[in-house]
Amino acid sequence: MKKTKKILNYVIIGTIFSIMLWFAVEEYKDIQIKKQDIARKTLYDTQNVSTSQEDQNKEKENETNQILTGVAKEYPKEEIMEEYRGYAVIAKLEIPKINLETYILKQYSKKALNVSVTKFWGADPNQIGNFCVAGHNFQNKNMFHNLRNLEIGNQLSISDQLIGKVEYEIYDIYMVQPEDVSCLSQKTNGKREVTLITCTTDSEKRIIVKAREEEP
Repeated sequence: MKKTKKILNYVIIGTIFSIMLWFAVEEYKDIQIKKQDIARKTLYDTQNVSTSQEDQNKEKENETNQILTGVAKEYPKEEIMEEYRGYAVIAKLEIPKINLETYILKQYSKKALNVSVTKFWGADPNQIGNFCVAGHNFQNKNMFHNLRNLEIGNQLSISDQLIGKVEYEIYDIYMVQPEDVSCLSQKTNGKREVTLITCTTDSEKRIIVKAREEEP
């Protein structure tokens, strides 16, 4: 009787062990399948990212080629000085309506602003994007004192060494609080834009002049 009971116990233990082993094997298979699925998904995503990145690079290359092709055909070259009173020059700004002709300094700083207008933010001159230029409203001949006399429809031009001289037309003029930086946005729908920024006489607000490249 005792021997039969012992054998029965062995059978039960063996059965339990076999069931546990089966579950372990099945779980191991599930883990391997999940690993393979993750590996396949990772590979798929990587291929998609690579393809997407490749497409983006081609698109940028095509856009650059179009811009450079347009530069050679459309924009007149004009020599501009590389340095003004010890500061590097990035471009030249001309606004016939207010008889303004001034050099735009490359690096923005408080000291540079006392010398001439400077690049403040955004794209480089005549590149796709929003080229933002800041200047004091001093009554110096190369400052922004007379921006307040401009009107929508007036023209201005930006000349640089890479692209040449590009003509722009003013499409908006408004005032904002000093903390409002929305005028610096680079969302231009693939167009060249220029933003001129100066203070009001009491320095409480900013005068914003927005211009867009003239259509052919």
